[in-house]
Amino acid sequence: GFSLADHNDRRRTSGRAGAPGDARVRCGEQSMMEQRQELINPAPVVHRKSPSIRSAQIVSREKHECDEALADPFDAQEVFEHIKDINDPEHPYSLEQLDVVSAENVDVRDAEDRIKVAFTPTVPHCSMATLIGLSIRVKLLRVLPRRFKVDIVVSPGSHSSEAAVNKQLNDKERVAAALENPNLLEKVDLCLSGQTAM
Repeated sequence: GFSLADHNDRRRTSGRAGAPGDARVRCGEQSMMEQRQELINPAPVVHRKSPSIRSAQIVSREKHECDEALADPFDAQEVFEHIKDINDPEHPYSLEQLDVVSAENVDVRDAEDRIKVAFTPTVPHCSMATLIGLSIRVKLLRVLPRRFKVDIVVSPGSHSSEAAVNKQLNDKERVAAALENPNLLEKVDLCLSGQTAM
């Protein structure tokens, strides 16, 4: 099935109380330092967000989004506009701010009804890569016409389990099963709404 790495082990509290007399750490709570050490990437590099480019074409398309016969061609920048503000599952930053997605890594072949998005996790062992990729896929499923076949992949050489992640993200049955999982769908919806999922 479609799975995330076991983030529960990573997120589990130690249950230890602080030293006697240490009122800062209570039983069942983690200090800020312990929480930061448990993050996959505790100190990501944050980049400046680009200004939103809302062309007349995008606004026009939104007004007629149900009209599948609309012949305006899509381009990489327009697809990027849809995915750039998806939130990282762990950090209060967008995928654009963490340089996980960029317009340069979106390939649109409008005449062939194909879109390919390559994303770059912030660390090569990122266990959130499948959740990030699934969030990108769900966002595009919700905003693009159904005529498009969308491929979501990690950028070549950017993840230690690149082949496995790519297989999960592009297997129709695994994606369908993931979208039927209410817990996973809730995490995706949190990312799409600009919140952290963990």
